[in-house]
Amino acid sequence: MKRENVKVILWGIGAMGKGMAEMLLDKKGVEIVGVVGRTYRLGKSMYEYLDVERGNRPDIIIGTYDEIITEKAADVVLIATDSFTKDSFDKIKHCLENKINVISTAEEMAYPYAQEPELAKELDRIAKENGVSVLGTGINPGLIMDLLVVTLTGACMDVDSIKAERINNLSPFGPAVMHGQGVGITVDEFNKRVEEDKLDGHVGFPESITMIADALGWKLSDEIELSREPIVSSVYRKAPHAEVQAGDVAGCNMKGYGKVDGELKIEMVHPQQVEPQLEGGSTGDFITIKGTPDIEMAIKPEVPGGIGTIAMCVNMIPQIINASPGLKTMIDLPVPRAIMGDMRDLIER
Repeated sequence: MKRENVKVILWGIGAMGKGMAEMLLDKKGVEIVGVVGRTYRLGKSMYEYLDVERGNRPDIIIGTYDEIITEKAADVVLIATDSFTKDSFDKIKHCLENKINVISTAEEMAYPYAQEPELAKELDRIAKENGVSVLGTGINPGLIMDLLVVTLTGACMDVDSIKAERINNLSPFGPAVMHGQGVGITVDEFNKRVEEDKLDGHVGFPESITMIADALGWKLSDEIELSREPIVSSVYRKAPHAEVQAGDVAGCNMKGYGKVDGELKIEMVHPQQVEPQLEGGSTGDFITIKGTPDIEMAIKPEVPGGIGTIAMCVNMIPQIINASPGLKTMIDLPVPRAIMGDMRDLIER
């Protein structure tokens, strides 16, 4: 006799949440039992919003978090709303206190010890107290520039330095990411926002660099250095959630540096822009490890950010349900993999 379906609640049904819903509806042994959405979506059918046939499935009406997330209402909540741990904290806390596991797309949650150690300790405490687990993941941070790097070093006897580059197309992401990257604004406005620390660029370098360093046993000696530079378009570009005039900003070239005893050990380069192919740009993911042996890895074109983030969150559902209680990171759990069979078969009840 088959076990009950794995029950999932979605908190946030924007670009990422919508993709997760569509992916979950195609999987076996899992069902969406609730959706938390913004005010203007409340009371709408999830199926109508997704423009998907409901068939004989019970309708899912988009509601508020206190209506939908009640004690043990699901096995896991997928939260796709914020980038920063402090902004996600209360949402995650609410889920954990209702004894439900959490997977968050918030970039800082991929390794919250890096910048929010006190909040990380508190989330760990709350999760353990309630017998559940919480994980932050996505394509990056979560896989490409951290977990994949760590995995490749497993073939090394020693490591001297690491460089990770991700050259990608931002177009699949929603308005929040476009704003955070400065897409569509003038160069002056970009530089002003960088000066005032109001331009996020890529969120996650401190998390990825600290995850790699901790995994390898390196002690970072200095503060992680970050830089943001505008990628200026010479042609008109249009993406689903942004428009760029020639001469304006198409994205952000973000760089990060982690040093050990004053020596550069981890370097990250991440130019992100909408529609790079319009100016002959190609995309890809590249990892260079100097050590014994040297390792070079290239994926061309890049693993698509939107699809990759959606897949990582859904594919990690069994791992977070099976995990011991507490705050987890990608280096704590079994490796991600596509779920092509019945999700129930992967749950250790």
